[in-house]
Amino acid sequence: MAPNSKSDSAAPESREDFEKRLRKMERLYHIHHPFHVAMNEGGLDPDAVRGWVANRFYYQIQIPRKDAAIMSNCPDQEVRRHWIQRILDHDGREGEEGGIEAWIRLGQAVGLEREEIVDLRHVLPGVRFAVDAYLHFAQTAPWQESAASSLTELFAPTIHQKRLDNWPALYPWIEEAGYDYFQRRLGEARRDVQHGLKITLGSFETREQQDRVVEILQFKLDILWTMLDAMWMAYVEKRPPYAGCPSADPST
Repeated sequence: MAPNSKSDSAAPESREDFEKRLRKMERLYHIHHPFHVAMNEGGLDPDAVRGWVANRFYYQIQIPRKDAAIMSNCPDQEVRRHWIQRILDHDGREGEEGGIEAWIRLGQAVGLEREEIVDLRHVLPGVRFAVDAYLHFAQTAPWQESAASSLTELFAPTIHQKRLDNWPALYPWIEEAGYDYFQRRLGEARRDVQHGLKITLGSFETREQQDRVVEILQFKLDILWTMLDAMWMAYVEKRPPYAGCPSADPST
């Protein structure tokens, strides 16, 4: 049979090759966005760093809702028993703070007040639209697809470690207590990756299904990149939403 036949082109990848293809998508991870490059090289001013923290908080508070949506759509008890840990990681539990509270402390460490973080006053429209699209996907897609969208965690430990290694020297004005979020996510993200990969590699076995996962992961990468596009305009170009629009006449 000719190697370019339709049958051959539709042959599924082995689990090893499929995982390699997913890992290669790291080249499109938002760590390579100019905003992130500048941030990790010490090239952002304090207002831009604060803007990033305030906007990412909107993403952080939607993570437990995303994970709850996946669980609500999942009939597999064993998967739910493992997946619920992600919600506890972010929401915390009685007597134990979670990642959301740790992110608020990061915000305070960069000079934001708790109130202005939690009331979302600094969240840019582009960030809100992107995050809301991700949440909507998790709520409406088959649970296996929503679970696969979380695999950007494949690339997360590297980014957290770089912040822990570089930020204290690059941004000495950030209080040390703010780095706890990144420290705790090093272990959590690695654990979540193993579970997410197990689900994805076991659920998407035909070539068509594997290609669908690549599309889903690209969608998630688009979400993260688009968030930084909005922040670049607002905090680097100094052109926040509606910059240049005529001022409204309060008398009309």
